[in-house]
Amino acid sequence: MRSFLKSRGDADSGGWFARLKQGLSKTRVQFSTRLVGLFSSGRKLDPAFYDELEAAVLASDVGVAATSELLTALRARAKREGFTEASQLKAALRDALVDLLRPLAVPLDVTRHKPFVIMLAGVNGAGKTTSIGKLAHYYQTQGRKVLLAAGDTFRAAAREQLAVWAERNDIAMITQQAGDAAAVIFDAVSAAQARGVDVLLADTAGRLPTQLHLMEEIRKVKRVIAKALPGAPHEVLLVLDANTGQNGIAQVRAFDAALGVTGLVLTKLDGTARGGVIAAIAHIRARGGSGGTIPLRFVGVGEGLDDLRPFSAEEFVDALLED
Repeated sequence: MRSFLKSRGDADSGGWFARLKQGLSKTRVQFSTRLVGLFSSGRKLDPAFYDELEAAVLASDVGVAATSELLTALRARAKREGFTEASQLKAALRDALVDLLRPLAVPLDVTRHKPFVIMLAGVNGAGKTTSIGKLAHYYQTQGRKVLLAAGDTFRAAAREQLAVWAERNDIAMITQQAGDAAAVIFDAVSAAQARGVDVLLADTAGRLPTQLHLMEEIRKVKRVIAKALPGAPHEVLLVLDANTGQNGIAQVRAFDAALGVTGLVLTKLDGTARGGVIAAIAHIRARGGSGGTIPLRFVGVGEGLDDLRPFSAEEFVDALLED
């Protein structure tokens, strides 16, 4: 049962930035290495340059809308500052990427409520249960009391998998041998209130957006949480697998329509060359609330307990572009 928890280095020996840089290596090869020749000394800022730059950006799954925004910003800066050579525009690319991604970097404040209830959703295989274990560790390192709710009552091994994470983090988990997800999470909310818990992490069953009966059930789970604790869940996190690239955008839209997603977790950045999808995510607008950008709360680059951290636009862009 512990095999899937085999760590690739729980210790923070290399530092988060080093792990992020290593995790983005496939995306960097796809993206940065194609830029080396583009930004070489003497290369002129002509239409051919911008066409090649557009192709390089699109190849990283940045998406058409985000790519267009980047190219528009770069052309405007080149004109404003009188650039004539590509090498002059290299630093501007970094600034444009940071400007594009910065709206996503909104830290999750769990001090606004006690218990702060986080409901997690996602498709099968996105890394949802693993992310819960890492989030539990993250909040524990901040000195917060954490409780887990084993609300994935469909997948046979889900409860056992979450139990291993609970044991590994030395925290309690609410579960039932029988019963539906809503009942388990209702009990967990009650337990969190009684035990003075700071953060309750509620797992739910993975499902495809096209499975309408399951999407209706997850809506029920959210309604039950609200009955158990008015105003909860305080955060609805959607876990996305970076390997899905642009397909993840459709997942965001479907789950947001069903649940009102308030934050995203992007996992497995270390296994894909599609890390540029983060830029495409920056163009998604929430359907509920203000209709603004849905924050990217956390990114994951490995299997260790410390390999899930809050998203920073500056760190991400520097790790992507640094040689």
